[in-house]
This record gives sequence, structure tokens and C-alpha cells, in this order.
Amino acid sequence: MRIFTFDTTLRDGTQGEAVSFTVDDKLVIARKLDELGIDYIEGGWPGSNPKDIEFFRRVRELGLRHARVVAFGSTRRPGASVADDYNIRMLVEAQTPTVALVSKSWDMHVTEALRTTLDENLAMIHDSVSYLKGLGREVVYDAEHFYDAFKHNREYALQTLRVAADAGADVLVLCDTNGGSFPWEIEEITRAVAALDLAPLGCHTHNDSGNAVANALAAVRAGAVQVQGTINGYGERCGNVDLCVVIPNLALKMGVECLSRALVGRLTELSWYVSEVANVTPNDHQPYVGRSAFAHKGGIHVSAVMREASTYEHIDPALVGNERRVVVSELAGRSNLLYKARHFNLALDERSPEWQRILQRVKDLEYEGYQFEGAEASLELLMKKTLGVYSRLFDLDGFRVTVEKREDGRPVCEATIRVYVDGELEHTAADGDGPVHALDRALRKALLPFYPALQEIRLTDYKVRVLEAQDGTAAKVRVLIDAADEDGSWSTVGVSENILEASWQALVDSVEYGLRRRAGEAEVRPTRRGALVAGAAS
Repeated sequence: MRIFTFDTTLRDGTQGEAVSFTVDDKLVIARKLDELGIDYIEGGWPGSNPKDIEFFRRVRELGLRHARVVAFGSTRRPGASVADDYNIRMLVEAQTPTVALVSKSWDMHVTEALRTTLDENLAMIHDSVSYLKGLGREVVYDAEHFYDAFKHNREYALQTLRVAADAGADVLVLCDTNGGSFPWEIEEITRAVAALDLAPLGCHTHNDSGNAVANALAAVRAGAVQVQGTINGYGERCGNVDLCVVIPNLALKMGVECLSRALVGRLTELSWYVSEVANVTPNDHQPYVGRSAFAHKGGIHVSAVMREASTYEHIDPALVGNERRVVVSELAGRSNLLYKARHFNLALDERSPEWQRILQRVKDLEYEGYQFEGAEASLELLMKKTLGVYSRLFDLDGFRVTVEKREDGRPVCEATIRVYVDGELEHTAADGDGPVHALDRALRKALLPFYPALQEIRLTDYKVRVLEAQDGTAAKVRVLIDAADEDGSWSTVGVSENILEASWQALVDSVEYGLRRRAGEAEVRPTRRGALVAGAAS
């Protein structure tokens, strides 16, 4: 059985509180969805706003190779001529090969929301579907609130489907619009509709009761051949069903033809890409594609996974383009450290006493407030220092940061710093938008003559957490700094009662890790000649 994927990230997904796309955003996501083999891309509602009208005009220029672009709209208005209806006209002008038509299937919605008669609603469905079919469009008919409608007035809910099918609808999509149905209800109702053999069925589920994925899978079990959803589950209220979870469940667990194995292997890439474009923080705990989906922390778990991955992993992470992560913390054991050592290309034998020293150091630092789960760059540097395979790239002689509030009310921050690099003292100053920004700029100004590769490293995020709030302004803080270059990103950590000191610790780790990362296996050496000198690894 072939299941068709119908993505509505660019339409239903944009109704999520934190999600907003420009036209350019929608176009690049559409291209990525096409690359990943998604069958249908619902681009928006051309009758609702100029942005969607522009999208449908420009998407034709992308030359999509696989996906069919879909324009979404409602059936004609009560009492109106379908040919003169504005929304229908905009659907036609969008020039998409497929249109999605939504209509009421719940009698209460017809009389209370639309304020029309049940017969007129049926006429609206028939007129709209038949009109668009007459123009050669593929019509996906979305029966809004269908499962609730079926439970309240079964005969009328089914009548709306019969009318749509008789008018030529290519797919009848059963919608759990309120997201309140249970999987056994979805399966029973979908199977009852499938038995009527009106047309191919689709499902559209929301996550208000936490059942969106289970409901979509239940619908497929009962005969649905199209699944509508969004990337990362974006959508109104609690979101739509997450295609990044549904697809691997279908393809890897249920053995259903959906995406090819190669394309399923790019789901993590797709999830993170859409998060980045949407400017929404990824959900680390998202099944299959989340950063923590295959992260192991307990020492016993890690030991078992190293012997046999299936002991604590339900699939090979590589099947969805993800990877196993072993987290080192105060709960860590020898297995965690040995795994991380191999990951960091460090020579740490399980019979070596160094692993115990590293473990104790990690536990001592975490007791002080450090956390290495989200700061693996700092962990790698710590392990190298303990193993004696690390030398500092510069030494601090001192820094000073001043904050001056001027007459115009604008605060001005300035940092001065003195560092020794290869025996030379660099004394620089820089201002910034805040004290940490000023300190970062002053450090970069001092180091760039010696390490030009620093130009390619940028800070991407800065987070502060108060660890002991009851201590008020004397409380310890944990600072996490994220940095990146064109090849990837990394995170570092610092802890102190002084926020600038904690920031400095994380900043130094970030710079030193980034420079070593860019040099690869080579030794990082300072130079005044405008290029990073790489020698043999020590």
C-alpha cells in the first residue's frame, strides 16, 4: 500500500503562535520538501492574503520535480454563484494542479458557524468540487471536524462525503480538527467510511489530546492513503500531526510504502532546516529527529548500548539521519567516558586510571553548577587537559569591563583586555552592546593578528541560568555560549557568582575549541603573517 504525504507546514503550520514565514521562507521550504520526496505541498490560502498570492505566483518558477503544489480554500459562500465567488476565483488564479477544499461536515457548524441550511451546505460542496474538477484540477476535499461530526450526526457527516465524491473529489480527507478523538475512534470511523468505497481517503489530525500521531497511524491502518501534517508538528493550539514522526513510523515500523529509505534518512536534516527557517528553537526531545532522541546518560545504559544498540534504541538513528549521543554528567560511568573519548579521538583505555580522574573532575564541577550535557566542547577540552594533551593558545593577564550610563540614557560598555600570545603581550579595548559583547570584541581584537581563522567563528547564542535563586544577586550563574563556523556548531559552559567571569570561561573555551576545530588534526600555532600555521599533531 502506498501512503501519500501531504505537507501543510506553509498553511496550517503558520497558524502556530511562534511561526511566521516570509514568501522567501516559504519558497525555500517548498524546495526542501520537494527534495525530500513529499507528495503534496499546501502553500497557503490565496484568497486570504497577498503573501500567499505572491507565493503561488513565484513557486511556479522553482521547477519542483516531485511534489504537487496545493492551493487551499473553502467552498463557495452560502447563496453565491460558484463562478463569482472570490475564494474560488483565487484558487483558480493560483494555477496549482491540486486544490484543497474545506467544508463543514458537522451539522452544528453548518447552522451555527456558517448560519445556513444543511441542504445549502451540501449544494456548496457539490458546486465547488464539480466546478474545480471541470477546470481540470485535482480536488482534495477536507471534511472539517469529520470525526466529531460522525459521532454527533453520522448520516449527515456521511452525506457530505457522498456529495463531494459524486461531484468528483479525488480524495476525501477526514479531519480531527479539534484534536480530541482517540485512536480507536479514529480507526473505527475511518474503517466504516472506507467500507463505503466512495473515494480514496486521507486523514488530518491535530494534537490537542496528544494523540495526533497515533490517530494518523490508526487512520492508515483503517484504510487512509493520504496523511496530512506539518514538519515538527507546527500548527494552531497544540499543533498538527508531526510528519517527522509519522513518516518513520509508517516506513520503518509499519512497512508501508511512503518515502524511500534514503529520503527517510534525511528527515532530521529536514526537521532542523525548517526550524532554522522558522526561527523556532528545535525540540531536543522530538521523537526520531530530536537532538536527544538517541541520547544516553545513565552509565548502565551506555554500557549496554555499546555492546548491543537495540538494548536502548528502538531503531538505528542513522535511518532518520540522526546520531547517537552519550551524555557525560554526574550520573556517568566508565562506559560514557570511553564512548566520548572515542568520539573525541582521544586515547583513553578502559584500564587507564585517567578515566577515573576525568569522571571525578566532571562530578566535582557539576556539583559546583557546571553542566556538560549541553556543552560538549567544554567537556572535550576538559578531557584533553586531564589527559595532558592540551596547551593553551593564549594566557590572560587581566581584563576590565566598564558600564557607563550617559546623559542621553544610553548605557555604553567598554572592555579592555591584556593577553599573552606566544610570549607577546596584546593590550586592546573595544566597546559593545553589553559587557559580554564588549569583552568578546576586545578578545577577538587581541587574538586576530595571531589567529586569523577566528574571523570565521561567530557566537550564535548566549544563555544565562541562575543556579541558586535564594541567594539573590550573589547567586551563582551558569553561562552557555553557542558558536558556529561554516562546518557546524558547538557549545561551552562557565559558572561563577560573577556573570562576567562565567561568561569569560565559556568564551575562552568557545574560542579555543573553535580554533582547534578549524585546524583539524594539526597543531594550532600563532602567527603574525596573516595565516594560520598548521604543524604536525603533538
